[in-house]
Formats: sequence, structure tokens, C-alpha cells
Amino acid sequence: MTRRIPTYVRSLDMISAAGLTATLHTCPEVAVVSAEEVDSGTVGVIAATALDDATIDLIKDVRALGCRQFVLISSVEQDMTLMHAVELGVCAVAGRAEATATRLVQLLRVAAEGEATMPANVLGRLLKHVSRLQHDVLAPQGLNVVGLSDRETEMLRLVSRGMSTREIAGELNYSERTVKNVLHGVTTRFQLRNRSHAVAYALHEGLI
Repeated sequence: MTRRIPTYVRSLDMISAAGLTATLHTCPEVAVVSAEEVDSGTVGVIAATALDDATIDLIKDVRALGCRQFVLISSVEQDMTLMHAVELGVCAVAGRAEATATRLVQLLRVAAEGEATMPANVLGRLLKHVSRLQHDVLAPQGLNVVGLSDRETEMLRLVSRGMSTREIAGELNYSERTVKNVLHGVTTRFQLRNRSHAVAYALHEGLI
């Protein structure tokens, strides 16, 4: 039997939290847990009207319980706040209109597997922001840390294009297990939280 995904729901709006919780209770793939049951394997679902400072504080509160990966149900307007959210462990983003039971399960699976999925416009803004940071702030100061192998660099470059594990394996002629192991090695070595954070880190350091 497939292990159910432990999921903890939080929102500043109690009605939104109750609605999401009720929806997730209908999904046999999901096990909704209490705050006392949260651990590093739990996926946090954060619902918010917008990704603002209050939402960041809420993510921090849930992270303090032990949760390390998050699904964000919200609109995303501020690039700097998005960067902060990714650094805290947000690896999947969807708007409220998309938050059907089927879509929520898809996002939870992605987060639980340490992968990432974001709308193309959100991912594009994230990558452009980090690229500008590298070009305008770090590069003029000669800040550029080298620490990735050619294989790791190429895999992260493909992740940044939104490619899945299977697609990366096909592109580079590796097994899916090899791709997962290499990317896991990068996140572990640099103490990163997930693939989105790894891509952000690599761009930040001018490695890809």
C-alpha cells in the first residue's frame, strides 16, 4: 500500500484552512496531521490571499514545528518575498482557483519527493530575479563560488527549465535513480531544502 502523504494545513484565514482541510480529507493519498504530529517528512500547505510578510511569518511558524517542504496556495506578486519563501522550503505554488483535490495531491506528491513545480510565470520571475542579483550585485564584487561538477551543473540547468526527473534522465542518458541521487547530493552538500532552492542557489552563485 502506498504511504499516505502527511500534510499540515495552515492559513491566517480560518475559513480557508477549514476548506482546504476538508478537501484533503477526501483524498485517500493524504493524511492530514495535527501540529503535534508534524515532522521533517510532513508537507505544509499554506493558504494565503497574497505572499506577503505575514505569510512568510506563517511559513516560519510551521517550519519551527519541523516541516521542511511547503505547498503555497496564493497569488505571488513580490519577487523578493518569493525568494524568501523558496529559501524557507516552498517548492510548489498554485493559485486558489487551481486548488482542486486532484491538483493538491499532485502538488503534495511533488513536494514530498523533494521536487518542485511552479507556474511558468512565477518560475521565470524567480530565475530572472536571482540572475539580476548575480549580475548586478555579486559579479561586480568578484563573488562567485565554484562547487558543482559539470554533471551537477547541467542537471540544475535542466531543472531550471522545468524538466522532470524523467525528462532530465532522457536528455542526459542517465537513469532516473542517478538523476535523483545527483540532485540529492547537491541539496545535501550545500544544505539546501529542495530543487528550487538548489537552482536559486546555483544562479545566486553564478554556477549556472
